Amino acid sequence: MLNRTSEKSWRPRLVLASASPRRVALLQQIGIDPDALLPADIDETPKKNELPRSLATRLADEKAFAAQKIAGQREDLQGCFLLAADTLVSVGRRILPKAELVEEAAACLRLLSGRAHRVYTGVTLLTPKGAVRRRLVETRVRFKRLSNEEIEAYLASGDWRGKAGGYAIQGFAASFVVRLIGSHSSVVGLPLAETYQLLSGEGYPVHLGWLNKV
Repeated sequence: MLNRTSEKSWRPRLVLASASPRRVALLQQIGIDPDALLPADIDETPKKNELPRSLATRLADEKAFAAQKIAGQREDLQGCFLLAADTLVSVGRRILPKAELVEEAAACLRLLSGRAHRVYTGVTLLTPKGAVRRRLVETRVRFKRLSNEEIEAYLASGDWRGKAGGYAIQGFAASFVVRLIGSHSSVVGLPLAETYQLLSGEGYPVHLGWLNKV
């Protein structure tokens, strides 16, 4: 059986174009430890009349290519796989913000209360051979009707900060979800089945991490 040291000595390197602990934890859940985290600083403002699914795909691409430029300047990351993702929440054509202010989060929660919305995650993989592979995952989520007390308590928790749509499904907001159709991990930030398929389909040895589990 390979040990962790020998595994890293020959397997291709994988760069995650994000500093999100959620995405790192999700990758680790399927046995993948990124070799580097290269968050990309891009403008995430939607273009005029841009649809949610188009925006998620475009931002995943832009994050991937921005991180690729950084990786290209590092000798230890030459010939790496590079993975990027972007998750957003929409109600119809309306794209909800990644809430940074309590007022933004409150507006999101009141809009989502008692109704269905969609979560889109775009995933882009750049391969060592120069190929670009993409997936777009749509998940439908429905919230219970939220009372003012529930909204105020959630806002006070701070669990919403920096989250698309003003909530984190892996946190306290899980108690708001009455129905989910699609990928739960995509709502968290990275659709695992589709990411696994992208990587394994391009020859990345996903199973290698599984062999070192005791």
